[in-house]
Amino acid sequence: MTGTTPAVRPANPRFSSGPCAKIPNYSLDMLADAPLGRSHRAAVGKAKLSQAIALTAEILGLPDGYRVGIVPGSDTGAVEMAMWSLLGARGVEILAWESFGEGWVTDAVKQLKLDATVRVAPYGEIVDFALVDFDKDVVFTWNGTTSGVRMANGNAIPANRAGLTICDATSAAFAMELPWDKLDVVTFSWQKVLGGEGAHGVIVLSPRAVERLETYTPAWPLPKIFRMTSKGKLIEGIFKGETINTPSMLAVEDYLVSLKWAQSIGGLKGLVARADANAKAVADFVASRDWIANLAVDPATASTTSVCLKFVDARIVDGDAFAKAVAKRLEKAGVAFDIGAYRDAPAGLRIWCGSTVETADVAALMPWLDWAFNAEIANL
Repeated sequence: MTGTTPAVRPANPRFSSGPCAKIPNYSLDMLADAPLGRSHRAAVGKAKLSQAIALTAEILGLPDGYRVGIVPGSDTGAVEMAMWSLLGARGVEILAWESFGEGWVTDAVKQLKLDATVRVAPYGEIVDFALVDFDKDVVFTWNGTTSGVRMANGNAIPANRAGLTICDATSAAFAMELPWDKLDVVTFSWQKVLGGEGAHGVIVLSPRAVERLETYTPAWPLPKIFRMTSKGKLIEGIFKGETINTPSMLAVEDYLVSLKWAQSIGGLKGLVARADANAKAVADFVASRDWIANLAVDPATASTTSVCLKFVDARIVDGDAFAKAVAKRLEKAGVAFDIGAYRDAPAGLRIWCGSTVETADVAALMPWLDWAFNAEIANL
């Protein structure tokens, strides 16, 4: 609790919440097999994309009949593809407890102009799922990347629901167990938990979602990059590696490297264990300090990937300035990059604890939080 400079530094100071840390011992040499300068429609390109789809389904443990597609526009593109293609067939509820969830509210209400029921919880909390009508289509995030709050489980989602569940799981997929039988559409970007490169999204469709696509035509125009059907039938090629637009084969190779690493550490079980251990290292530190707290009100809903913290010391008058000063001091020391709270979130820190981060690095960072906090308090 003194101002003494810690003796141990994180070996990797990259704790950004996206793009996230690369896998341990990452090297660009790992991408040597990327088919650069080749068409993604050539056999070699389609084989790489097909392999990425197959490994994704295998590691996530997707049920039979679920389809995986690689789509444009990162997670945002995948979510909006689902919303533009599927919503409007029945009533809609949009649930939000952080900034990206609020973005989906804007899409539904202001862009698609749906008469949607909107349920919003403040940062650090989650909506009451007991109030949600799952006979409607329901759009929600699993893990609030900017709020550090996640769904503890899918128990509140009925198995016999009439509506579709559309879940933005970009900071949850590969680091948390997801109840696939409760989820009809799941989206994510591989630049999160697996530390891949940006710009590509992934969409997972259940058989119920496919049925909706093949039996419902939205009232609004669909851009080409959102179209998943042709003449009333699913475009199966999208889910076999025939992407809608040109993907980066370098980014695909990078994703394959991460997927194979995931296999080597025990698949989903190993990935979840790493994220849990990282989050616990932060939680143990926070529990032993009276000047910092988790933004999540209920520990059961605290994220294990995007861990959001707030300063609670009474001596701090300008919380935003103080938090920015702490983050800047840690970055200048070279021990933690990009850990300031998201611009729309309450003032504080956001430490990425996803599966590519080493627990030893998280543990090494914690004394530096003491160091930076005490230094900034002394400056007040």
